[in-house]
Amino acid sequence: MWCSDPPHRRRRIGRVLILLVALSFGQAARAQGVVLVSARAGGIPELDRETAAQLYLGRRTSLPDGRSARLLDLPAGPERDLFYERLTAKNPSQIRAYWSRMVFTGRAHPPHEANDQEDALRRVLTDPSALAYLPAASVVGQPLNVLLRLE
Repeated sequence: MWCSDPPHRRRRIGRVLILLVALSFGQAARAQGVVLVSARAGGIPELDRETAAQLYLGRRTSLPDGRSARLLDLPAGPERDLFYERLTAKNPSQIRAYWSRMVFTGRAHPPHEANDQEDALRRVLTDPSALAYLPAASVVGQPLNVLLRLE
């Protein structure tokens, strides 16, 4: 019975439940994919994978038409991991090490980190030069241009 279980066992069961919930959210993100978006008002029609990778790895600071882009990252989590894995073929550890080197050597700064998906969406909608990646299901019905699909 739950009440008679020792406290350490209840904590272990709680940790397992939290892990299962986190994994299910990660699987949902993988199933639907992520999309790189901008505001319709920004006038960016689309980006190819190579240009997007160069932007998000700090190797490029402007869009193909010469305009500057304000890049947004989601907080660490399954959507961020999925985005970088599918865009750059680098896992989370490799991305952290890459940005550590880039910042240490002064060659580039990582994208601005949004507080959450809603914050990223709000920033994209208010800043025509902002780009962000979001789960594909979260952009349905929003006034956004889908620049790149990573499924």
